[in-house]
This record gives sequence, C-alpha cells and structure tokens, in this order.
Amino acid sequence: MKQLTILLLCCMTMLMAHTSKIYRGNSTYTSDILYTWDGRYLYKGNSTYTSDILLTWDGEKVYQGRSTYTSDILFKWDGKHLYKGNSKYTSDILYTWDGKYLYKGNSTYTSDILLTWDGEKVYCGRSTYTSDILYSISGHIPAALLAIIFQ
Repeated sequence: MKQLTILLLCCMTMLMAHTSKIYRGNSTYTSDILYTWDGRYLYKGNSTYTSDILLTWDGEKVYQGRSTYTSDILFKWDGKHLYKGNSKYTSDILYTWDGKYLYKGNSTYTSDILLTWDGEKVYCGRSTYTSDILYSISGHIPAALLAIIFQ
C-alpha cells in the first residue's frame, strides 16, 4: 500500500509539472514561444514566474492575472460557450466551440468560423492549409483559453 501511494504521488507530481507551450506560427522553436500553460496559470512567453501570470483558470472561470476574486472574472466557460464576465446570458456569448471550430458569438454557421483546431495547430478561419497556421501547441490547452488567446 505504501509503495502504491508513493507511485501515485510521483505520477501526480509529474502530471502537475508538465507545461504546454503555444508557439507563433508553424514553429516549435523556444524563441517563438508566446505562452506557457501549467494547467492553472497562463504565463507570457517561456516563463513560469509568478510575475508573468496573465490568466488564472479554475475549470469554469478565467480570472485576470493570479487573482481568483469574483471582481476579476474575465470570462465564464460552460464547455461550449465562452461568456463575457461572470454571465450566463445568451446575449453575452462571445464564442461557440464545437471541438474543431471556434465560431463568433452564439453561432455555428460556417461563415462565422474564426479558427480551426486540429489538436496541434490553430488555423485562420476554416482552413487547414499550412500557410494559414497561426499557432502551434504542444500539450493540452483548454478550449476556453484557446478562444481567449487567439481572439
């Protein structure tokens, strides 16, 4: 039992220590890192310093900087829609996500596609052409943060 506990703690530490990177364009060069994500905080550049925290994510809400105060809520996420502030009103939907496309507002019309996501690359509009790659991502980033970062 003790060995299992130690093994689980080691695995959890490794998972928590993993960071994801967001790169400019079709690059994976360190010099092109725009953001670093650690599962809770979004940092600017290739940093994980507290002073470089841009956003905090609690799984539902996105806060300004390192704050988790209600007054610092920037966005709310329900798994499909990103809302302005702490709202759940349809009129406050900024983006709609279907797992592949990010749409403007509360729409799923093809003409309202802003971004395409293939699991590694973010493309402009409905394209998947290499020339339309805006960002490359290593690791997992929540869709809500993708919507915020790329708009």
